[in-house]
Amino acid sequence: MIITTHAYARAGLAGNPSDAYYGKTLSFIIRDFRTTVQLWESPNFQIMPSHGDLTQFDTVHSFLSDLKLHGYYGGMRLIKAAVKRFHDYCEQQGHELSKGSFTIQFNTTIPRLVGLGGSSAIAVATLQALMRYYDIHIPRHALPSLALSVETEELGLNAGPQDRVIQVYEGIVLMDFDRRLIDQRGYGQYDELRPPAMPPLYVAYDPDRAQINEFQKRNLRNLFNSGDRAVVDAMQQFRALAERARDALMSGDWMELHRITDENFDLRRTIVTIPPENLRMVEVARSTGASAKFAGSGGAIIGLFHSARQYQELVDAMASIRCNVFRPLIFDPAAATAGA
Repeated sequence: MIITTHAYARAGLAGNPSDAYYGKTLSFIIRDFRTTVQLWESPNFQIMPSHGDLTQFDTVHSFLSDLKLHGYYGGMRLIKAAVKRFHDYCEQQGHELSKGSFTIQFNTTIPRLVGLGGSSAIAVATLQALMRYYDIHIPRHALPSLALSVETEELGLNAGPQDRVIQVYEGIVLMDFDRRLIDQRGYGQYDELRPPAMPPLYVAYDPDRAQINEFQKRNLRNLFNSGDRAVVDAMQQFRALAERARDALMSGDWMELHRITDENFDLRRTIVTIPPENLRMVEVARSTGASAKFAGSGGAIIGLFHSARQYQELVDAMASIRCNVFRPLIFDPAAATAGA
């Protein structure tokens, strides 16, 4: 039997992206893109390579193109780290893993390195596959923290819990990472939202604009840890923006949500340097009358539009700078039909 699991792309609607600063963030899943992990029992343990893990190419040009899209590291290291962290967790919890070896592989349609949660999706889907294979239950509130530890503790990367929370819970979630909650129980407060109506959201990204922003993340973390007043104050303002966005979303106030997404990006500009190519994406989108902010740390943007004509203007304007635009699918239509 082949076990198949999925984890979807994600975007932050308001708050600090990838919040690791005890703030609040409002995020949603993007079902248009996903990572799929497949696992089956086999005589030997094997991780099958995917794009980004290949060691043979037709030409040097093919290698360089792959390197631009996937960086120097593919998904194999994430699967290795997830398998190790899962076994560490089971050992700590006293779970005996009696099954033998397995083969695991993944593929993904999530655009790489544009801030849509591609790396965390691999870790989440891998852990979910391991849970099914070994018949181990990990509480939903605990799974995001375990997935986060794959990257932060095992691989030494700078990351926050937002991506993993929304990829585990799916839909739309307001997350409160209040420091007292984190210190007392190790996880935040995660409120799932189902608004009466969905806002006119769009997502735009450049498929060729892959980038790694690890240095910027570390610099921001260092400023926060050192008590930099501008950064600390901004994180509190992000909390307020997330709460306002929740209220606007649930009341159907799309103009207020429009203003909040713009404010969110403008606030971010006060504490980090925005690369010119990413700033251009926001400026071009706003020139059509749409709102715009980063979906994550950069490389993809989200916002609201307010008419079919404006959406077409947005699509045309973003195409002029080689960006794809689409309306995100957030809730599973099959689940909605089943519940009707």
